[in-house]
Amino acid sequence: MGIVNVTPDSFSDGGHLASVEAAVAHGLRLVEQGADFLDIGGESTRPGADPVDLDEEIARVVPVIEGLRACWPGPISIDTMKPAVARAAVAVGATMWNDVTALGFAPDSLAVAAELGCDVVLMHMKGEPRTMQADPHYDDVVAEVADWLAARADMAMAAGVARERIWLDPGLGFGKTAAHNLALTAQLGRLTAAGFPVLYGASRKRTIQSIDPTATDPADRLGGSLALALEAAGRGASILRVHDVRETVQALAVQAAVATAARQTCSSGPSAAWDKDA
Repeated sequence: MGIVNVTPDSFSDGGHLASVEAAVAHGLRLVEQGADFLDIGGESTRPGADPVDLDEEIARVVPVIEGLRACWPGPISIDTMKPAVARAAVAVGATMWNDVTALGFAPDSLAVAAELGCDVVLMHMKGEPRTMQADPHYDDVVAEVADWLAARADMAMAAGVARERIWLDPGLGFGKTAAHNLALTAQLGRLTAAGFPVLYGASRKRTIQSIDPTATDPADRLGGSLALALEAAGRGASILRVHDVRETVQALAVQAAVATAARQTCSSGPSAAWDKDA
């Protein structure tokens, strides 16, 4: 899933896509690089972010979705917590609602999701963007996140959202420390065990800086982003939400090639020769 942020203040790429034309071109470039999904966001949810007016958010995302839909038939996700934005986005071609509040922001969020009939990503967030990183605490972060997401999925289905439309996202960096994020990654299988596909997003996040203190600029966190993406894919994530599509696609292809070679070696024995220049 390639990220297309049409915001002035997103943590990694805020303000980079200042026009509809630039955002559409960026999205199409991500598709050329191998993106299967595009995720369009008009409100930053980085730690400390301020809310965006409803009309402003719609004005940011709708023209971009229209522009993409005019020349690309693939799945488009709208990254919003507001039901009215989701409704406007789906009306012009979005096929997925990616909600950081797991359909908990507004009283009618669940009902609107059922009405729209699109895929829905339920993400875990402790608190809200302005305060979520103020000393988050869990007794067992993996169990608590998994149980909370399962409960939200039950609520969505009770409201009329089809089970096959539901995706779960552990919400790395949303009310979680680096240790929490790493634990959720290492034990991602406890989330996939619920039977819903999992979306995983760790691209360029500050957890990488906690391991490599020199990576103060989000753009310098490619290596860590790829490492986390590969770990998540290996532990069952169905969608990787990333900024660096070409590099992630390449990393996954190499990982798959190694896995294929390992299976062939196990079935036929070690190769008689090794080409060190291959």
